[in-house]
Amino acid sequence: MNVVRHRRWFFLISAFLVLPAIAAVIYPPFGLRPGIEFTGGTAMTVEFQDSVKTVDVRDRIENLGHDGAIVQSLGDRSYFIRVGELEPQILNDEGNIVIAGGRKQIEDTLSHLSPVDIVGFDAISAVVGSETVRNAIIAVIIASIAVLFYVSWAFRRVPSPFRYGTVAIVALIHDVLLVLGLFALLGKIGTTEVNAMFITGVLTVIGYSVNDTIVIFDRIRENVLRHSGSSLIAVVNLSVRETIGRSLNTSLTLVTVIVALLLFGGPTIQSLLLVLLVGVIVGTYSSIFVASLLLVAWETGEFGRALRRLPLVGGRR
Repeated sequence: MNVVRHRRWFFLISAFLVLPAIAAVIYPPFGLRPGIEFTGGTAMTVEFQDSVKTVDVRDRIENLGHDGAIVQSLGDRSYFIRVGELEPQILNDEGNIVIAGGRKQIEDTLSHLSPVDIVGFDAISAVVGSETVRNAIIAVIIASIAVLFYVSWAFRRVPSPFRYGTVAIVALIHDVLLVLGLFALLGKIGTTEVNAMFITGVLTVIGYSVNDTIVIFDRIRENVLRHSGSSLIAVVNLSVRETIGRSLNTSLTLVTVIVALLLFGGPTIQSLLLVLLVGVIVGTYSSIFVASLLLVAWETGEFGRALRRLPLVGGRR
């Protein structure tokens, strides 16, 4: 199996996946659908005693002034409702309700359809949401920088160790973009939101992707020292053949567990599991068919030739 010989096909496959993913994230009709952890607001799960229609629940919520509220049926007379920030309940000195507050208003208006219980309630302010966005971005940037320096240091005994760290970051970005693109698409055609579990999943995917990449890079390092007279193309091809079985077996085992949790786990961790499922698949692909082959493309000067073909770069003198 000569994987390196077909590297341009693998690069082409990645381009066909990454470019639509980027478009889905930044193109206005799509874009990620942020959860209340990022925008602030209130999310609740209500359960009716009798069957009610989704349109009736939505009409009741909108009549209270919550235009654009998300109402999603969870089956078995349960609904997920997301609205903006609600007014707090105000009590007097005697403990009596002076202002019912937004939660009580929603509960009272829905009770006209059927007796209802609020079984889940989460409220986050917009200030907390903006801080969550900033912290998430900082966490990803710090993780990427740490990976770059660690991989460069760990492979300091091979020629051009900085290339290993850079390529690992490129593969990491490749994986994250595909995950973001999928969630942007699911947010457009469905109600999939980006929440705190999503950020946890992305950071986990980063760790898994780097770990799988380092396993292959470590074999490349061993073979570079063992076969000092061989070209990098031959060494990378040998290393991929020696590690591809291990990578695929590990990923298939992990995917099996994630799929089982998706089928039988609770809805609160579905965002995390979906990120992990996609991340494991694309992370395995990028470790074998992107990261290691990018080393070869860099070594053979294909990057430089590709850049010179670009009009803005090739036209400069």
